[in-house]
Amino acid sequence: MSTFVVIDTETTWTDDVMSIGAVIADSTDFSVIDSRYYLIDPAFRYGGMYSGVLRMRGTPKEIISARHEMAEDMRKWLDSHRVNTIYAYNAAFDKKHLPEFCAYRWHDIMKIAAYRQFNDRIPETARCCKTGRLKSDYGVESIYRLLSGNRRYTEKHNGWYDAVDELKIMELLALPIEVYEHAQI
Repeated sequence: MSTFVVIDTETTWTDDVMSIGAVIADSTDFSVIDSRYYLIDPAFRYGGMYSGVLRMRGTPKEIISARHEMAEDMRKWLDSHRVNTIYAYNAAFDKKHLPEFCAYRWHDIMKIAAYRQFNDRIPETARCCKTGRLKSDYGVESIYRLLSGNRRYTEKHNGWYDAVDELKIMELLALPIEVYEHAQI
């Protein structure tokens, strides 16, 4: 079985990582295999725009650890699932904030979801750049609403929930994992 991980980070007011959600999935059907939710100590105690949703009902038990401990634990966990590829929505942001994982291959979900040539649900009336990318409204919330038809969906800005939702975007796009090679960063 081939696996990958979807990661989402949330940061403090001073741009330090305070939480990381990670969901390992099967690359053939995008089903969830395992997940983790880290709160980085002491950063999560300082606060940020989304501190109020760090601890939400339904998340896995959070692993509270120092940053270096998180990195070591996550690498072991990813290795145990034979993961060598990381996916994220707007992956450049997450990759920049997680230099401990620069040896992994990174792919940007947004570079597929926001482009007309990959996302056949982008309406003909939508304003797009010459490259085929939507000119606006291509964040997680807008794309999730477009693909799911759920107009009430709101992004939670909780690292774990957002990683789950970003994986759902991949599932809803219904494209083979190989398509994401176009979105390697």
